[in-house]
Amino acid sequence: MAPRPQTWFLAGALNGLLAVAAGAFGAHGLEGQVPPADLAAFRTASDYHMYHALALLAVAWRAETSGALRSIPVAGYSFLAGIIFFCGSLYILGVTGTRGLVWLTPIGGMAFLTGWGALCWWGKPK
Repeated sequence: MAPRPQTWFLAGALNGLLAVAAGAFGAHGLEGQVPPADLAAFRTASDYHMYHALALLAVAWRAETSGALRSIPVAGYSFLAGIIFFCGSLYILGVTGTRGLVWLTPIGGMAFLTGWGALCWWGKPK
């Protein structure tokens, strides 16, 4: 059973809040504390985090208006997985300098692509 539209909306709103908090932390807490390349990775993570928080709001809207389209939960879960793996691995890199989890970054990127592909599937001409 797919999550209700309110659940997707909450996921989007919560991730938007977290993305803003992460961006502020990167700008004010990490500036000058970590190497520039690590800070750039952290900023990339917070940017993509926000983009996909907004995408989750689109999933919530579409879940509300579409009924039971299978591509909608696929998109939502894929965006969440992308946030966890792509953004999470870059956040860890930015804060700790540890590159041990960067192998998760492309997995998260593929999850993002899967989510966008699912939305494309929904939007294809009938």
